[in-house]
Amino acid sequence: MATHQDTAATEGAGLKDVVVHTLSAAGTAIRQLASGLSTALLALLVLLWAAVTAVTSPVGVGLLMAPAVLRALHALAGKERARLDRWGPEVVSPDPPPTRLRLALVDPATRRELRWLVRHATLGLLLGLLGVLLPLLAVRDTTFPLYWQLAPEDATATSLGFGTAHSWPDALAVSLLGLGWIIIVLGLGPGTARLQLRPGRQLLAAGPDVDLSLRVAELTATRAAALDAHAVELRRIERSLHDGTQNRIVSVTVLLGAARRMVARDPAGADELLERAQSAAEQALAELRAVSRSILPPVLDDRGLAGALSGLAAQSAVPCTIDVDVPERCAAAVEATAYFVVAEALTNIAKHSGAHNAAVTARGRGGRLRLRVEDDGRGGADEDGGSGLTGIRRRIAALDGNLTLASPPGGPTTLEVDLPCGS
Repeated sequence: MATHQDTAATEGAGLKDVVVHTLSAAGTAIRQLASGLSTALLALLVLLWAAVTAVTSPVGVGLLMAPAVLRALHALAGKERARLDRWGPEVVSPDPPPTRLRLALVDPATRRELRWLVRHATLGLLLGLLGVLLPLLAVRDTTFPLYWQLAPEDATATSLGFGTAHSWPDALAVSLLGLGWIIIVLGLGPGTARLQLRPGRQLLAAGPDVDLSLRVAELTATRAAALDAHAVELRRIERSLHDGTQNRIVSVTVLLGAARRMVARDPAGADELLERAQSAAEQALAELRAVSRSILPPVLDDRGLAGALSGLAAQSAVPCTIDVDVPERCAAAVEATAYFVVAEALTNIAKHSGAHNAAVTARGRGGRLRLRVEDDGRGGADEDGGSGLTGIRRRIAALDGNLTLASPPGGPTTLEVDLPCGS
Protein backbone atom coordinates (compact mmCIF):
# COMPACT_ATOMS: atom_id res chain seq x y z
CA MET A 1 0.00 0.00 0.00
CA ALA A 2 2.80 2.39 0.89
CA THR A 3 4.49 1.63 -2.40
CA HIS A 4 1.32 2.49 -4.34
CA GLN A 5 0.95 5.72 -2.35
CA ASP A 6 4.58 6.68 -3.04
CA THR A 7 4.11 5.97 -6.75
CA ALA A 8 0.95 8.06 -6.88
CA ALA A 9 2.68 10.89 -5.05
CA THR A 10 5.62 10.76 -7.47
CA GLU A 11 3.30 10.77 -10.49
CA GLY A 12 1.36 13.68 -9.01
CA ALA A 13 4.54 15.66 -8.46
CA GLY A 14 5.67 14.89 -12.01
CA LEU A 15 2.32 16.04 -13.44
CA LYS A 16 2.54 19.24 -11.42
CA ASP A 17 6.04 19.89 -12.78
CA VAL A 18 4.80 19.38 -16.34
CA VAL A 19 1.90 21.81 -15.84
CA VAL A 20 4.17 24.43 -14.27
CA HIS A 21 6.73 24.03 -17.07
CA THR A 22 4.03 24.33 -19.77
CA LEU A 23 2.52 27.46 -18.23
CA SER A 24 5.95 29.01 -17.74
CA ALA A 25 6.95 28.29 -21.35
CA ALA A 26 3.69 29.76 -22.66
CA GLY A 27 4.08 32.90 -20.52
CA THR A 28 7.64 33.38 -21.74
CA ALA A 29 6.52 32.91 -25.35
CA ILE A 30 3.79 35.55 -24.98
CA ARG A 31 6.29 38.04 -23.59
CA GLN A 32 8.71 37.26 -26.42
CA LEU A 33 6.02 37.74 -29.07
CA ALA A 34 4.81 40.98 -27.46
CA SER A 35 8.34 42.39 -27.41
CA GLY A 36 8.78 41.26 -31.02
CA LEU A 37 5.56 43.03 -31.97
CA SER A 38 7.00 46.37 -30.86
CA THR A 39 10.11 46.00 -33.05
CA ALA A 40 7.98 44.59 -35.89
CA LEU A 41 5.83 47.75 -35.92
CA LEU A 42 9.00 49.85 -36.07
CA ALA A 43 10.30 47.57 -38.83
CA LEU A 44 7.13 48.17 -40.83
CA LEU A 45 7.59 51.94 -40.52
CA VAL A 46 11.26 51.73 -41.57
CA LEU A 47 10.34 49.43 -44.47
CA LEU A 48 7.71 51.89 -45.71
CA TRP A 49 10.22 54.72 -45.33
CA ALA A 50 12.79 52.73 -47.32
CA ALA A 51 10.19 52.04 -50.02
CA VAL A 52 9.35 55.74 -50.30
CA THR A 53 13.07 56.53 -50.47
CA ALA A 54 13.57 54.01 -53.26
CA VAL A 55 10.61 55.37 -55.24
CA THR A 56 11.73 58.99 -54.93
CA SER A 57 15.43 58.36 -55.53
CA PRO A 58 15.24 59.09 -59.31
CA VAL A 59 14.22 62.69 -58.56
CA GLY A 60 16.94 63.15 -55.95
CA VAL A 61 14.77 63.35 -52.83
CA GLY A 62 15.35 59.70 -52.01
CA LEU A 63 19.11 60.10 -52.23
CA LEU A 64 18.96 62.80 -49.58
CA MET A 65 16.86 60.59 -47.28
CA ALA A 66 18.98 57.43 -47.78
CA PRO A 67 21.52 58.11 -44.98
CA ALA A 68 18.72 58.73 -42.47
CA VAL A 69 16.95 55.52 -43.55
CA LEU A 70 20.16 53.53 -43.17
CA ARG A 71 20.80 54.97 -39.70
CA ALA A 72 17.24 54.05 -38.71
CA LEU A 73 17.74 50.53 -40.10
CA HIS A 74 21.00 50.03 -38.19
CA ALA A 75 19.49 51.41 -34.98
CA LEU A 76 16.48 49.13 -35.27
CA ALA A 77 18.73 46.12 -35.98
CA GLY A 78 20.71 46.99 -32.84
CA LYS A 79 17.47 47.20 -30.86
CA GLU A 80 16.48 43.76 -32.16
CA ARG A 81 19.86 42.30 -31.22
CA ALA A 82 19.39 43.62 -27.68
CA ARG A 83 15.94 42.01 -27.60
CA LEU A 84 17.32 38.68 -28.82
CA ASP A 85 20.03 38.83 -26.16
CA ARG A 86 17.34 39.02 -23.47
CA TRP A 87 15.70 35.83 -24.72
CA GLY A 88 18.70 33.65 -25.52
CA PRO A 89 22.37 33.54 -26.53
CA GLU A 90 24.07 36.79 -27.41
CA VAL A 91 23.85 37.91 -31.05
CA VAL A 92 27.27 39.34 -31.86
CA SER A 93 27.05 42.68 -33.68
CA PRO A 94 29.11 43.22 -36.86
CA ASP A 95 31.40 46.19 -37.32
CA PRO A 96 29.53 49.52 -37.59
CA PRO A 97 27.86 49.35 -41.02
CA PRO A 98 28.09 52.29 -43.46
CA THR A 99 25.41 54.95 -43.80
CA ARG A 100 26.46 56.11 -47.27
CA LEU A 101 24.23 54.57 -49.92
CA ARG A 102 26.99 53.44 -52.29
CA LEU A 103 28.90 51.64 -49.53
CA ALA A 104 25.74 50.22 -47.98
CA LEU A 105 24.70 48.59 -51.27
CA VAL A 106 27.83 46.38 -51.24
CA ASP A 107 27.99 45.83 -47.46
CA PRO A 108 26.97 42.23 -46.54
CA ALA A 109 25.80 43.20 -43.04
CA THR A 110 23.49 45.91 -44.40
CA ARG A 111 22.02 43.52 -46.97
CA ARG A 112 21.33 40.98 -44.23
CA GLU A 113 19.68 43.69 -42.14
CA LEU A 114 17.43 44.59 -45.10
CA ARG A 115 16.41 40.95 -45.50
CA TRP A 116 15.62 40.78 -41.79
CA LEU A 117 13.64 44.02 -42.05
CA VAL A 118 11.36 42.57 -44.73
CA ARG A 119 10.79 39.33 -42.81
CA HIS A 120 10.24 40.97 -39.44
CA ALA A 121 7.89 43.63 -40.84
CA THR A 122 5.70 40.92 -42.40
CA LEU A 123 5.96 37.50 -40.74
CA GLY A 124 7.27 38.86 -37.45
CA LEU A 125 4.45 41.40 -37.28
CA LEU A 126 1.83 38.72 -37.98
CA LEU A 127 3.25 36.37 -35.34
CA GLY A 128 3.48 39.20 -32.82
CA LEU A 129 -0.16 40.12 -33.38
CA LEU A 130 -1.17 36.50 -32.89
CA GLY A 131 0.91 36.29 -29.72
CA VAL A 132 -0.87 39.32 -28.25
CA LEU A 133 -4.40 38.78 -29.56
CA LEU A 134 -4.83 35.06 -28.84
CA PRO A 135 -4.36 35.42 -25.04
CA LEU A 136 -6.83 38.35 -25.08
CA LEU A 137 -9.35 36.27 -27.03
CA ALA A 138 -8.82 33.37 -24.62
CA VAL A 139 -9.55 35.60 -21.61
CA ARG A 140 -12.51 37.25 -23.33
CA ASP A 141 -14.25 34.01 -24.33
CA THR A 142 -13.37 32.00 -21.21
CA THR A 143 -14.81 34.63 -18.88
CA PHE A 144 -17.87 35.32 -21.08
CA PRO A 145 -20.30 33.51 -18.71
CA LEU A 146 -19.39 36.04 -16.01
CA TYR A 147 -20.73 39.03 -17.90
CA TRP A 148 -22.93 37.77 -20.74
CA GLN A 149 -26.15 38.94 -19.08
CA LEU A 150 -24.81 42.51 -19.04
CA ALA A 151 -24.22 42.56 -22.79
CA PRO A 152 -26.87 43.87 -25.25
CA GLU A 153 -29.29 41.22 -26.47
CA ASP A 154 -28.08 41.33 -30.09
CA ALA A 155 -24.34 41.56 -29.21
CA THR A 156 -21.98 39.04 -30.73
CA ALA A 157 -21.13 36.38 -28.18
CA THR A 158 -17.86 34.97 -29.55
CA SER A 159 -14.61 36.70 -30.32
CA LEU A 160 -14.82 35.32 -33.88
CA GLY A 161 -17.70 37.68 -34.63
CA PHE A 162 -20.64 35.30 -34.91
CA GLY A 163 -23.29 33.88 -32.62
CA THR A 164 -25.35 35.37 -29.81
CA ALA A 165 -25.98 34.09 -26.33
CA HIS A 166 -29.57 33.85 -25.07
CA SER A 167 -29.10 31.25 -22.34
CA TRP A 168 -26.54 29.80 -19.97
CA PRO A 169 -25.74 26.86 -22.29
CA ASP A 170 -24.94 29.39 -25.03
CA ALA A 171 -22.64 31.30 -22.67
CA LEU A 172 -20.91 28.10 -21.54
CA ALA A 173 -20.36 27.13 -25.19
CA VAL A 174 -18.49 30.40 -25.68
CA SER A 175 -16.29 29.56 -22.67
CA LEU A 176 -15.42 26.26 -24.37
CA LEU A 177 -14.15 28.29 -27.32
CA GLY A 178 -12.00 30.21 -24.83
CA LEU A 179 -10.56 26.93 -23.56
CA GLY A 180 -9.70 26.10 -27.16
CA TRP A 181 -7.80 29.38 -27.44
CA ILE A 182 -5.93 28.52 -24.23
CA ILE A 183 -4.91 25.12 -25.63
CA ILE A 184 -3.66 26.80 -28.81
CA VAL A 185 -1.64 29.34 -26.82
CA LEU A 186 -0.10 26.64 -24.60
CA GLY A 187 0.66 24.31 -27.50
CA LEU A 188 1.80 26.68 -30.23
CA GLY A 189 3.09 29.67 -28.26
CA PRO A 190 6.72 28.54 -27.73
CA GLY A 191 7.10 27.40 -31.35
CA THR A 192 5.59 30.65 -32.64
CA ALA A 193 8.02 32.68 -30.51
CA ARG A 194 10.99 30.69 -31.84
CA LEU A 195 9.76 31.25 -35.40
CA GLN A 196 9.62 35.00 -34.79
CA LEU A 197 13.13 35.04 -33.27
CA ARG A 198 14.78 32.91 -35.95
CA PRO A 199 15.27 35.51 -38.74
CA GLY A 200 17.01 37.88 -36.34
CA ARG A 201 19.40 35.21 -35.11
CA GLN A 202 20.16 34.10 -38.65
CA LEU A 203 20.55 37.50 -40.32
CA LEU A 204 21.64 39.98 -37.65
CA ALA A 205 24.66 38.06 -36.35
CA ALA A 206 28.17 39.05 -37.40
CA GLY A 207 29.56 37.79 -40.70
CA PRO A 208 32.21 35.14 -41.45
CA ASP A 209 35.19 37.26 -40.34
CA VAL A 210 33.78 37.74 -36.86
CA ASP A 211 32.58 34.13 -36.87
CA LEU A 212 36.21 33.11 -37.41
CA SER A 213 37.36 35.14 -34.40
CA LEU A 214 34.55 33.63 -32.35
CA ARG A 215 35.65 30.20 -33.50
CA VAL A 216 39.19 30.93 -32.33
CA ALA A 217 37.82 32.08 -28.98
CA GLU A 218 35.67 28.95 -28.77
CA LEU A 219 38.64 26.68 -29.52
CA THR A 220 40.70 28.51 -26.91
CA ALA A 221 37.95 27.96 -24.36
CA THR A 222 37.55 24.28 -25.24
CA ARG A 223 41.32 23.79 -25.05
CA ALA A 224 41.33 25.32 -21.56
CA ALA A 225 38.40 23.08 -20.61
CA ALA A 226 40.25 20.05 -21.97
CA LEU A 227 43.33 20.91 -19.90
CA ASP A 228 41.16 21.36 -16.81
CA ALA A 229 39.43 18.03 -17.46
CA HIS A 230 42.82 16.37 -17.94
CA ALA A 231 44.08 17.82 -14.64
CA VAL A 232 40.92 16.64 -12.85
CA GLU A 233 41.36 13.17 -14.32
CA LEU A 234 45.00 13.02 -13.21
CA ARG A 235 44.01 14.06 -9.68
CA ARG A 236 41.33 11.37 -9.62
CA ILE A 237 43.79 8.69 -10.73
CA GLU A 238 46.35 9.90 -8.18
CA ARG A 239 43.76 9.73 -5.39
CA SER A 240 42.68 6.27 -6.46
CA LEU A 241 46.27 4.99 -6.46
CA HIS A 242 47.26 6.77 -3.26
CA ASP A 243 44.18 6.12 -1.13
CA GLY A 244 43.42 2.65 -2.37
CA THR A 245 46.05 0.66 -4.20
CA GLN A 246 49.09 2.09 -2.41
CA ASN A 247 47.58 1.39 1.01
CA ARG A 248 46.77 -2.17 -0.03
CA ILE A 249 50.35 -2.78 -1.18
CA VAL A 250 51.73 -1.31 2.06
CA SER A 251 49.41 -3.63 3.96
CA VAL A 252 50.69 -6.59 1.93
CA THR A 253 54.29 -5.64 2.75
CA VAL A 254 53.57 -5.35 6.47
CA LEU A 255 51.69 -8.65 6.57
CA LEU A 256 54.44 -10.49 4.66
CA GLY A 257 57.08 -9.12 7.06
CA ALA A 258 55.05 -10.17 10.07
CA ALA A 259 54.42 -13.63 8.59
CA ARG A 260 58.13 -14.10 7.85
CA ARG A 261 58.96 -13.38 11.48
CA MET A 262 56.26 -15.75 12.71
CA VAL A 263 57.02 -18.73 10.47
CA ALA A 264 59.40 -20.39 12.87
CA ARG A 265 57.52 -19.91 16.17
CA ASP A 266 53.86 -19.82 15.03
CA PRO A 267 53.23 -21.48 11.65
CA ALA A 268 49.44 -21.28 12.01
CA GLY A 269 49.54 -17.54 12.73
CA ALA A 270 51.96 -17.02 9.86
CA ASP A 271 49.60 -18.88 7.52
CA GLU A 272 46.73 -16.62 8.60
CA LEU A 273 48.83 -13.53 7.92
CA LEU A 274 49.82 -14.89 4.51
CA GLU A 275 46.14 -15.46 3.71
CA ARG A 276 45.37 -11.86 4.67
CA ALA A 277 48.31 -10.67 2.59
CA GLN A 278 47.05 -12.63 -0.41
CA SER A 279 43.57 -11.11 0.01
CA ALA A 280 45.04 -7.60 0.22
CA ALA A 281 47.16 -8.25 -2.89
CA GLU A 282 44.10 -9.43 -4.82
CA GLN A 283 42.20 -6.31 -3.79
CA ALA A 284 45.11 -4.11 -4.84
CA LEU A 285 45.22 -5.90 -8.21
CA ALA A 286 41.47 -5.37 -8.67
CA GLU A 287 41.84 -1.67 -7.88
CA LEU A 288 44.74 -1.36 -10.31
CA ARG A 289 42.61 -2.95 -13.01
CA ALA A 290 39.75 -0.56 -12.22
CA VAL A 291 42.09 2.43 -12.48
CA SER A 292 43.54 1.19 -15.77
CA ARG A 293 40.06 0.66 -17.17
CA SER A 294 39.14 4.23 -16.20
CA ILE A 295 42.10 5.52 -18.24
CA LEU A 296 41.39 3.55 -21.43
CA PRO A 297 39.06 0.54 -21.16
CA PRO A 298 40.73 -2.56 -22.65
CA VAL A 299 37.34 -3.74 -23.82
CA LEU A 300 37.46 -1.08 -26.55
CA ASP A 301 40.55 -2.72 -28.05
CA ASP A 302 39.22 -6.25 -27.53
CA ARG A 303 35.60 -5.87 -28.65
CA GLY A 304 35.28 -2.42 -30.22
CA LEU A 305 32.75 0.26 -29.37
CA ALA A 306 29.73 -1.98 -29.94
CA GLY A 307 31.01 -4.64 -27.55
CA ALA A 308 32.06 -2.05 -24.97
CA LEU A 309 28.63 -0.38 -24.98
CA SER A 310 26.93 -3.78 -24.78
CA GLY A 311 29.00 -4.52 -21.69
CA LEU A 312 27.88 -1.23 -20.11
CA ALA A 313 24.24 -2.05 -20.88
CA ALA A 314 24.60 -5.49 -19.32
CA GLN A 315 26.03 -3.96 -16.12
CA SER A 316 23.45 -1.16 -15.94
CA ALA A 317 21.16 -1.15 -12.91
CA VAL A 318 18.33 0.03 -15.21
CA PRO A 319 17.32 -2.31 -18.07
CA CYS A 320 19.01 -0.90 -21.16
CA THR A 321 18.81 -1.69 -24.86
CA ILE A 322 21.71 -1.07 -27.25
CA ASP A 323 21.56 -0.25 -30.97
CA VAL A 324 25.01 0.34 -32.49
CA ASP A 325 25.69 0.89 -36.19
CA VAL A 326 29.25 2.16 -36.55
CA PRO A 327 30.75 0.55 -39.67
CA GLU A 328 34.27 1.91 -39.17
CA ARG A 329 36.46 2.33 -36.10
CA CYS A 330 36.87 5.86 -34.80
CA ALA A 331 39.96 7.35 -33.19
CA ALA A 332 40.80 5.85 -29.81
CA ALA A 333 40.14 9.14 -28.00
CA VAL A 334 36.69 9.39 -29.61
CA GLU A 335 35.72 5.82 -28.71
CA ALA A 336 36.98 6.31 -25.15
CA THR A 337 34.97 9.52 -24.83
CA ALA A 338 31.85 7.80 -26.19
CA TYR A 339 32.37 4.95 -23.72
CA PHE A 340 32.75 7.25 -20.72
CA VAL A 341 29.81 9.43 -21.78
CA VAL A 342 27.50 6.41 -21.97
CA ALA A 343 28.88 5.03 -18.69
CA GLU A 344 28.30 8.34 -16.89
CA ALA A 345 24.85 8.75 -18.45
CA LEU A 346 23.74 5.26 -17.37
CA THR A 347 25.09 5.92 -13.87
CA ASN A 348 23.07 9.15 -13.72
CA ILE A 349 19.96 7.32 -14.90
CA ALA A 350 20.34 4.70 -12.18
CA LYS A 351 21.00 7.27 -9.44
CA HIS A 352 18.71 10.17 -10.25
CA SER A 353 16.05 9.48 -12.88
CA GLY A 354 13.81 6.81 -11.36
CA ALA A 355 13.56 5.33 -14.86
CA HIS A 356 12.34 1.84 -15.67
CA ASN A 357 14.07 1.57 -19.05
CA ALA A 358 16.93 3.17 -20.93
CA ALA A 359 18.15 3.01 -24.52
CA VAL A 360 21.52 3.77 -26.12
CA THR A 361 21.86 4.39 -29.85
CA ALA A 362 25.17 4.92 -31.68
CA ARG A 363 25.50 5.79 -35.35
CA GLY A 364 28.61 6.41 -37.44
CA ARG A 365 28.00 8.33 -40.65
CA GLY A 366 29.90 10.92 -42.67
CA GLY A 367 32.89 11.03 -40.37
CA ARG A 368 30.71 11.71 -37.32
CA LEU A 369 29.79 9.55 -34.35
CA ARG A 370 26.36 10.29 -32.92
CA LEU A 371 25.21 8.95 -29.58
CA ARG A 372 21.73 9.09 -28.09
CA VAL A 373 20.92 8.02 -24.52
CA GLU A 374 17.27 8.04 -23.49
CA ASP A 375 15.34 7.09 -20.37
CA ASP A 376 11.71 7.18 -19.26
CA GLY A 377 12.46 8.75 -15.89
CA ARG A 378 11.20 11.84 -14.14
CA GLY A 379 13.37 14.32 -16.09
CA GLY A 380 14.56 17.63 -14.73
CA ALA A 381 18.27 16.88 -15.24
CA ASP A 382 20.41 19.87 -14.24
CA GLU A 383 24.03 20.37 -15.29
CA ASP A 384 24.65 22.41 -12.15
CA GLY A 385 23.22 19.76 -9.85
CA GLY A 386 26.39 17.68 -9.51
CA SER A 387 25.16 14.88 -11.79
CA GLY A 388 28.36 14.66 -13.85
CA LEU A 389 26.89 16.41 -16.89
CA THR A 390 29.46 19.19 -16.65
CA GLY A 391 32.26 16.63 -16.89
CA ILE A 392 30.56 15.01 -19.88
CA ARG A 393 30.28 18.35 -21.65
CA ARG A 394 33.98 19.07 -21.02
CA ARG A 395 35.03 15.72 -22.44
CA ILE A 396 32.96 16.32 -25.56
CA ALA A 397 34.09 19.92 -26.01
CA ALA A 398 37.72 18.79 -25.82
CA LEU A 399 37.11 16.80 -29.04
CA ASP A 400 35.19 19.65 -30.71
CA GLY A 401 31.93 17.81 -30.30
CA ASN A 402 28.43 18.91 -29.33
CA LEU A 403 26.10 17.87 -26.53
CA THR A 404 22.34 18.44 -26.44
CA LEU A 405 20.26 17.68 -23.37
CA ALA A 406 16.46 17.61 -23.29
CA SER A 407 15.04 16.84 -19.86
CA PRO A 408 11.69 18.54 -19.19
CA PRO A 409 10.10 18.00 -15.77
CA GLY A 410 8.21 14.74 -15.91
CA GLY A 411 10.58 13.31 -18.51
CA PRO A 412 11.70 11.75 -20.68
CA THR A 413 15.37 12.67 -20.72
CA THR A 414 17.36 12.54 -23.97
CA LEU A 415 21.11 13.10 -24.18
CA GLU A 416 22.51 13.51 -27.70
CA VAL A 417 26.23 13.69 -28.51
CA ASP A 418 27.88 14.45 -31.83
CA LEU A 419 31.62 13.71 -32.14
CA PRO A 420 34.04 13.86 -35.07
CA CYS A 421 35.37 10.34 -35.71
CA GLY A 422 38.86 11.49 -36.60
CA SER A 423 39.72 13.54 -33.48
